[in-house]
Amino acid sequence: MKIAILGTGVVGKTLAGKLASLGHDVALGTRDPDATLTRTAPGPFGDLPVAALVKDHPTIQVLTFADAAAHGELAILATGGQVTLAAAAATGSALDGKILMDLSNPLDFSKGFPPTLSVCNDDSLGEQVQRALPAAKVVKTLNTVNVSVMIAPEALPGGAEAHTLFVCGDDPDAKARVTGLLREWFGWRDVLDLGDITTARGTEMYLPLWLRMMGAVGKPAFNIKVVR
Repeated sequence: MKIAILGTGVVGKTLAGKLASLGHDVALGTRDPDATLTRTAPGPFGDLPVAALVKDHPTIQVLTFADAAAHGELAILATGGQVTLAAAAATGSALDGKILMDLSNPLDFSKGFPPTLSVCNDDSLGEQVQRALPAAKVVKTLNTVNVSVMIAPEALPGGAEAHTLFVCGDDPDAKARVTGLLREWFGWRDVLDLGDITTARGTEMYLPLWLRMMGAVGKPAFNIKVVR
């Protein structure tokens, strides 16, 4: 499958490497491909620069947001929350009619750590993305877990069956397709459909609790199970 990944932070790079290793045709979207490829410093989490990723996975293309979106049959929005809407706008009409998996969270680090939410209660970043791209099929997912858990839920105690992931979106067929891909690509088993895109408010507002739990357990590799 041709997949666009918008964002070259640790999440975008990790997903790109995983999907490329599965044989998918991946394009990473960024504002300035040349500048992105010339960076040599590791990312803030010690992650390798994009050039190193491309060296390990030569099939990965690094393109502008618009060109990456045009390349993909499906797109994944993996930017930091403060630049998510700008990245979405930069795709123009290239995502019209396509599924856009939105992994972003509205985390505002301007006052330090822990961050606050830049949008909550009566709106969500997922809804804002859908309004910005009305012809795209936005599905909010994977934003409630650390990137290591996104691609390998079975690595946590209890295996993939012991952990719950969520999908939110207005298009039932798009959510069903994304649910299938989450199972196929990453091994997720318990995927709970919360409802329309407004339910993204709940998954985004879970982040303050997630951050406190990370502090309590001392690591980001954990998840919850909805027992029902």
